[in-house]
Amino acid sequence: MVQLIGQTTVRELSKEASQQPRLRKNLNFHANNEAQCHRLLNALEPGTYVQPHCHLDPHKEETLVVLSGRFGVLIFDATGAVTETAILAPQSEHFGITIPVGTFHSMVALESGSVFFEAKAGPYVPIAAEEKAHWAPAEGEPGCADYLNTMLRHFE
Repeated sequence: MVQLIGQTTVRELSKEASQQPRLRKNLNFHANNEAQCHRLLNALEPGTYVQPHCHLDPHKEETLVVLSGRFGVLIFDATGAVTETAILAPQSEHFGITIPVGTFHSMVALESGSVFFEAKAGPYVPIAAEEKAHWAPAEGEPGCADYLNTMLRHFE
C-alpha cells in the first residue's frame, strides 16, 4: 500500500509526542521489528531526554533527515566530552546527518514540532548496556534534567 507522508502526518505525530510522558513518538514504515531496513518518523518535543549512546553493530549506521522544527545533535568521545555539535533544520544549511557505527551521540529538540526521518538497518535490537554512555544518566534516573540542560547549553 502506498503511504503518503505530508504536513498533516508530521503535525499529528508532533501532537501525539507532546501528549506522551517521554515527549516523543515514532511512526514506523517498516512492517515489523525484524525488517532488514527500518524507516520511521521520530517526533521529539523540547524536554525529552535521549541518553547518549552508540551503536556497535557494524550494520547500524543511522541517517537522520529533519522534516520540521530544529534539533541540536551532540557527538561525544568515549569519556563524554562533546567533540562536535550541529543544529539541523529544514531549509537550513544542515538538515540531516549520518552517524557512523561506534559514535556516541544524542540529540535535543530545540523547538516544538520537531520531527526527523530515520533510516538504519534492522532488525530492531534494544541498545545494549555497553552502547549506553556510562558517563550520562539513564532515562528516568536522577540527574537527567540537569544533563539535558547541559546538552542544551551547547545551542544557546
